[in-house]
Parts: sequence; C-alpha cells; structure tokens
Amino acid sequence: MTTTVSAEAAVRKSPPGAASGPRRRTGRIRRAGLPYLLLLPALVLELLVHLVPMVIGVVMSFKELTQFHIRDWGAAPWAGLDNYAMSVDFDAPVGEALLHSFVVTVAFTLLSVALCWLIGTAAAICMQDAFRGRGLLRALFLVPYALPVYAAVITWVFMFQHDNGLVNHVLHDQLHLTDKPSFWLIGDNSFWALLTVSVWKGWPFAFLIVMAGLQNIPRELYEAAALDGAGMWQQIRRITLPSLRPVNQVLVLVLFLWTFNDFNTPYVLFGKAAPEAADLISVHIYQASFVTWNFGAGSAMSVLLLLFLLAVTGVYLAVTSRGRRSADA
Repeated sequence: MTTTVSAEAAVRKSPPGAASGPRRRTGRIRRAGLPYLLLLPALVLELLVHLVPMVIGVVMSFKELTQFHIRDWGAAPWAGLDNYAMSVDFDAPVGEALLHSFVVTVAFTLLSVALCWLIGTAAAICMQDAFRGRGLLRALFLVPYALPVYAAVITWVFMFQHDNGLVNHVLHDQLHLTDKPSFWLIGDNSFWALLTVSVWKGWPFAFLIVMAGLQNIPRELYEAAALDGAGMWQQIRRITLPSLRPVNQVLVLVLFLWTFNDFNTPYVLFGKAAPEAADLISVHIYQASFVTWNFGAGSAMSVLLLLFLLAVTGVYLAVTSRGRRSADA
C-alpha cells in the first residue's frame, strides 16, 4: 500500500511531458530527416549517372588510352599530363585544331545566345498585351522547342539541300538573292546554317522564360509611365529590362551552357565529320575520342572544357551578383 502511494506521488510530482520529451525529440529528428531520406534515391542515381562517369573520364585523361587498350582500359600506360600538354600545344596539329574549334564554338555561342535572347524577348514583349489569337501564336512560337531535336534538325537537313532544298528555292529561284544555289552543309556557309538551326531551336525557350518573367511586372508601372508621357521604348528601357534583370541573368547563363555544349544539332546536321567552319568543340572531342580512337586525348579535352565552363560560370555569377548588390544598394 505504501509503495503504491509513493509511486502515485512521484508521478504527480514529475513535470508534465517529461516522459514524452525524448519521444518528441525523436519525432522531430525523424521529421527533419525524412526529406533527406526521400532525396537519397535521386542523389544516388545522380552520382551514378553523372559523378562516376566524370571521375572515370578524369582518370582516363591521364592514361595513354588508344584502340590498343580498349579491352582493358585500366591496364593502359600512365601518360601523366602528356594528353593535356598535347591539347594545349597550339603549334602542333592537335592543339591547333582544338584552338580553331574553340574559337568557332565561342563565336557560334555568342551569336546564338544573343539572337535567341533578342528574338525571344521581342516576341515575349509583343505577346504581353491581350489580343485576339494571342494564345494560338504563343502555342505556335513554342513548336520548335517542343519538337524532338532529331526530327527538327533532319527537317532542316532536307531544307538545306543544294538541288531541291527549300532554302535555295526561296533565296535563288524566287527572291533571286544569289547567283547560283548555295552549298549550306559544306564550306563556310555551314556555320550560318548551324547558327540558323540553333537560333530557330533555342529562341522559344528564351521566349517562354521572358514571358513568365513579364507576368511579375505590375501593370500599374506601365500605366503610370504612360501618364507621365513615356513612350513604348522608354517603358521597355526603364521598366521592362530592369525588372527582367534577374530572369535574364539566369536565362543567358543557361543558354550559354546549353549552346556551348550542344552536340546533337551539329551531329545530326553534318554527321560525324563536321565542316571546318562549323567544327564545334563538342563534335571535335567526339571525333578525337571515337573516330581517331584516342580516348585519353579526348578525355583531356573534355576536362579542359569542363574547367573552362566552370571558370566562365564562376566569373559570370560573381559579376552579376556584384551588379545586383550595387543595384540594391
């Protein structure tokens, strides 16, 4: 009887929730760790799909991996930095070809990104005000972005044909802008053909992103500017473009990375051997790896490309972040 009374007194003296304290902490830990547990399968797959091949590629870049060691690439001789030295030796044929491909890729990327942004932004601004048929035009503008890459580029291959292509038919037969039908898939014109396809395929993405960004700009700003006498160009310069600065910073970076690494478009357009004028670095690395069977040199070129893109991305983010802080201040 005495024991029962003392136990009841002890229970009454204990603060409420003391027994459930450890349970609550355990529950909080479980709730906090649940998101990470749910993300774990995706993280493991991401590591397997991207990180593991990347590490293997870096290891391969330090080996003399040619067609003679493909069966057992781990037994290939260790080359050290020889593959990197050969790639950046611009006086040698390999380095000179890589430098030419790099220059072509930089010029192609700058032109493509600029045109994609310009056309996409202009189309998004024109589609901002409501009018009859706006929804249909928006849907038509997104068709190049929605089409599969291979289907779209193969269509352009037929259009660029020398004898019966639509491009020569319009430019030469109908408009008489050229003296004779042009070769678009070989020679110097291949660069402009590749640029045309890239812009046609990429500007709808810029249009979609800018159009989404325009939805966050209050209409009252345009109405107040119109009452103050600001014209359309002044409204675009003073309201639209400054308001779209955060969107454009991300958009330009994404377009740059996508265009610089684009492999599908030139590969489908020209095949395994791209013309010298359209020799993008992605196709050049493919040729160095799978055509000449020098996987060590190709891996070294890929690592150098990765380092360049990381450096450009870091500088771009640093400059844009500094400009954003200056604007906010």
